[in-house]
Amino acid sequence: MRGVDHDVVVIGGGQAGLAVAYYLRRAGLDFVVLDAEERPGGAWRHTWDSLRLFSPAGYSSLPGWPMPPSQTKGFPTRDEVIDYLTRYERRYEFPIERPCEVEAVERDGQRLRLRLKDQRGLTARAVVSATGTWGAPYFPDYADRELFGGIHLHSAHYRNPQPFAGKRVLIVGGGNSGAQILAEVSEVAETIWVTLKEPVFLPDDVDGRVLFERASARVRGDFDQAATTTLGDIVMVPPVKEARDRGVLTSVRPFERFTATGVAWRDGTETQIDAVLWCTGFRPATEHLLPLGVVEADGRIEVVDQRAVKEPRLWLAGYGNWTGAASATLIGAGRTARELAPRIRDSLADASLAS
Repeated sequence: MRGVDHDVVVIGGGQAGLAVAYYLRRAGLDFVVLDAEERPGGAWRHTWDSLRLFSPAGYSSLPGWPMPPSQTKGFPTRDEVIDYLTRYERRYEFPIERPCEVEAVERDGQRLRLRLKDQRGLTARAVVSATGTWGAPYFPDYADRELFGGIHLHSAHYRNPQPFAGKRVLIVGGGNSGAQILAEVSEVAETIWVTLKEPVFLPDDVDGRVLFERASARVRGDFDQAATTTLGDIVMVPPVKEARDRGVLTSVRPFERFTATGVAWRDGTETQIDAVLWCTGFRPATEHLLPLGVVEADGRIEVVDQRAVKEPRLWLAGYGNWTGAASATLIGAGRTARELAPRIRDSLADASLAS
């Protein structure tokens, strides 16, 4: 069945999709946002209960409307971010369809066709994929993982520490998610923190603003400003500071393989564990773009200025630095969308003149 035609279809209604929608409207383009979630909030709906931002609300806002200050002590909570995104899309009354899952994007003459899970079809002159990474959790390839009889859980599906009370838990991953989850799980369980190398902890008075600015500088090639700080460096939010004070914020290097009851280390010793929490990051959730033949083995797509090299009607937003400096952050999503919308407008105008 032939569906509705649009200038632009945005896939994903999280922070990146909303930022793109804001600037597409300002550019005067006809568009619709398709979101697989049942309610607003994007990937924030799936984060753990106690998660907080690393930065103040004023530095974590989408374009046009600042995030209100947190009503709790400290930086905004997960629930406050979801509330902000909900009210943001309501404020601007974006055309959003949900739940609406895109199974595939395919070429259809001069347009791209989007095949939806409900059997409908939409076509567009341009498609912006903004599905993020939450839907593609990454697990390192450790030997004999299938032998382990305990719990495997990725941070994408972790909610709170209570299921791990009284257990021995291996936490794998040296970024901010690993440090924050370790901090609260270690209050109820015995924990072992496994990282590839010694984690880098930022000074106590440094927050996410520094991470964002230095990551942006690195993408621009401004190495004097970038220094050595990256978005993977650990911000010392209060729970992480408290874990340090308890003496549990220490890590060991990776184990060699799994056993039926735990892990074997490189020195030949073995440790029994009950569960593994994988805080090992994500890959781009780009399976819906496979029919276009543009997706590389790691899920990324070759882009220039956020435009797919192998399919110029496809644009990418919000997946990380390869789609714009710090574009997977709230403030970065807005900055990169501001550049993206005029590029789409101009490309559609050029296509019209050429036809």
